[in-house]
Amino acid sequence: MLSAVAGLLMLFAFDDSCQMDGGQHHLFARWAWTYPQLFVGVWSRPLFTFVYAFPAAIGFQAARALTVLICLVIAWQTWRLAEDFKLPRAPLSIALLFLQPSFFLFCADTMTEPIFALTFVVALRLHHKGKFVAGMIVASLMILARPEGFFLGVLWAVWVLRNSKSQILNLKSLAKVLWLATGSILWWLSALALTGDALFIKNNWPNSWPMTGTMYGAHGLLAYPSRLPEVVGLFLLPCFVYGLIWLLKRRQLPTLTSSFVLIFVLHTIFRAFGLLGSAGYPRYLVAISPAIALITLVGWNQMANWFAHVSKPIKSGCVAVLFAVSAWTNFVYADGAEWSRDAKAINAAFSFWQTQPSKPPVSRLLWSKPYAAILFDRDPWENPAFTRNREIDLETLRELPPGSLVVWDALAGPKEFNLRAEDFQSAGFSLLHSQAFQLNGYVLNRSWFGFGGTRHQTIYVLYKP
Repeated sequence: MLSAVAGLLMLFAFDDSCQMDGGQHHLFARWAWTYPQLFVGVWSRPLFTFVYAFPAAIGFQAARALTVLICLVIAWQTWRLAEDFKLPRAPLSIALLFLQPSFFLFCADTMTEPIFALTFVVALRLHHKGKFVAGMIVASLMILARPEGFFLGVLWAVWVLRNSKSQILNLKSLAKVLWLATGSILWWLSALALTGDALFIKNNWPNSWPMTGTMYGAHGLLAYPSRLPEVVGLFLLPCFVYGLIWLLKRRQLPTLTSSFVLIFVLHTIFRAFGLLGSAGYPRYLVAISPAIALITLVGWNQMANWFAHVSKPIKSGCVAVLFAVSAWTNFVYADGAEWSRDAKAINAAFSFWQTQPSKPPVSRLLWSKPYAAILFDRDPWENPAFTRNREIDLETLRELPPGSLVVWDALAGPKEFNLRAEDFQSAGFSLLHSQAFQLNGYVLNRSWFGFGGTRHQTIYVLYKP
């Protein structure tokens, strides 16, 4: 119930995602009914788009509410998995899941990590109940949610082969793990049926996802380890580290430890050397958040033995304080995610347009943030495919037809597209409205070590007559 309240708090406290990917994924799901190839797109993520296409047709808030429900189901399944493992204090895993800052931050968002985490934990439960084929079929769907599904699929094959009665690796034993290809085959067949292109998945691979030379740079091997507090929680990190070491030394619960180590090491390497377009976000590890919660629970249980002599009221009071401080820190963390505040400014721009007594006809909408396309409910493919080459993009703007409406901002627009409002004016657009905003969070009205504080944003509405 408390987790549900936390999810609803995030749903109603913030109108938009704290990262533009959230709005973009919603647009994919919302417009998949118009562009069916989005159901099988690489970036649109087939599993996410299929599940979210139904609430997205209702609206952004409905899609975000589905994420709250999904996260609650993840919590329930994580608790049940803890019971399957016969871990003491199994219900505590619910709190240890929602107290992960990144999990909490995206528990009412439209990102792909939660649907991946749900598939992961359900497949784990099936695997540990001895239902290996069913577990592999569910696990095969992970690749339809995020690329990490490929690597976890390989790891899953190792688990299944190690559980095989046959100690000899042969074609018969290898055939057992072919069920892990179910999701990929389903994806390929669906893409072929919808597009007629047998190589659609390859041809649809985004150009911005090269093996090397990522636009996000290479940030060294400490980039991910230094952000572990954002993944596990600052005050719960000692329990997690202790639990991980304890399990590794005793070789217990290997599916949990190997899942975390694999994904953590992979993303550390990707971020360190600029591979596969890694942006280094802590949210990537939300995909394996159930494993993180249970590893933390193991560490909690072991460290609890140190305080066996302490009276129960004192222990209960300390736990209550720890959880309360962790929950408050999580909200402060979410409140400091500045990009979500831009929704207030875009809402104001939308209100300006709606209150115009005689609105000119709109042939297409251009935007710097997906939330504008969501709010105006316009086809996102009306936005040109900007190249970040200023001269090419300016020529594109000059060729746009009359009636083109632009909702642009002063921060994401120049950073993501290398275009400012002045560039639109030089390309023949008229400035209808501009408004500067000082966007504060609910609690962080000043910056702490570069985090939080006031966000200075300006929104422009331009029109090509």
